[in-house]
Amino acid sequence: MNNLPRGNAPTPMRRAMPRMTLSQMGGGSPIPKPETPFSNFSRFVDPSGKLNFNGKAILHADGVDFSNGNSFKINMEELKLLEELGKGQYGTVQKVYHKPTNVTMAMKEIRLELDQSKLNSILMELDVLHKSASPYIVEFYGAFFIETCVYYCMEFMDAGSLDKLYQIGVPEDILSHITRSMVRGLKFLKDDLSIIHRDVKPTNVLVNSKGQVKLCDFGVSGQLVQSMAKTHIGCQSYMAPERISQGHTYTVQSDVWSLGLSILETAEGSYPYPPEKYNSVFAQLAAIVESPPPSLPESYSQDARDFVALCLLKDAKERPAYKALLEHPFLSKYGEDEVDMKSWAVKAMEARIAREEAAKNAPAAPPSS
Repeated sequence: MNNLPRGNAPTPMRRAMPRMTLSQMGGGSPIPKPETPFSNFSRFVDPSGKLNFNGKAILHADGVDFSNGNSFKINMEELKLLEELGKGQYGTVQKVYHKPTNVTMAMKEIRLELDQSKLNSILMELDVLHKSASPYIVEFYGAFFIETCVYYCMEFMDAGSLDKLYQIGVPEDILSHITRSMVRGLKFLKDDLSIIHRDVKPTNVLVNSKGQVKLCDFGVSGQLVQSMAKTHIGCQSYMAPERISQGHTYTVQSDVWSLGLSILETAEGSYPYPPEKYNSVFAQLAAIVESPPPSLPESYSQDARDFVALCLLKDAKERPAYKALLEHPFLSKYGEDEVDMKSWAVKAMEARIAREEAAKNAPAAPPSS
């Protein structure tokens, strides 16, 4: 009280309540902190700025370290941004130049969200990419983590995705080559990694000017347990009928349906179940489940038509396995040295670039009144 200003009467002192610890409240057991998305996120990001996936992979500003001992050192300072290649559901893809190696790469940027499924997706794609030693899977160069973004660098496939290339038409030998590469990639995922892709579609098939065809986008891939997967994930438009109707358990044969639909789209130059034909997404999905499957145009051989028909059998158990598909006449009758895939890829790439330039230079549409 000696410090009170002179002339001010001291206020009555209240008796202080004894402090209670968390363990004393609630009968001796500590009250748990409420679980929030942020507290869940802190399990993965430590104070040093590393992203730790339960020890399976650790991402930091200078690269990524996997639990099997593999490390890929790459960072933003080594990269020169060239141009944006595209935006997707899971992030932005940039064309970058890696200065130490003089290699042009594709760099995917994924902004972290406080969402367990997004973290699982990042880990799955990283895991598949770094384990995939296959000429039919895009090559992985490295990954790193800065603040709220994960970046990973992959092989740059300069021709682009299949959906941007088939507009010039796809002769049967080219279609056979593309299909064979896709089947080999899917077979590798299943046989070597026990993985089902779950999102097979033309946008996830990349081509380069050398004529190579490779699979990409493994964020929604799933680990097979006794050849079955149990989650409802992927692009609905390319899902097999059993995935749409059952939604839960399905086999690797569901990817065979998506393969058949992708090949059919590539051949025809358009998606076989166009949304404008149906008054809702539900009507579109009902058509996939209930209507007879689409077929390859008669301009293609009976072998080609039979191959697609086998992939699009409604009963998943009747669809062939990848080994049988590779032995099918549609894939075996065209020798790899006989198909000039490189020339087709270059022409398709040039046509894509011309379309993009025309769209960029087209006058803007007048505002609607």
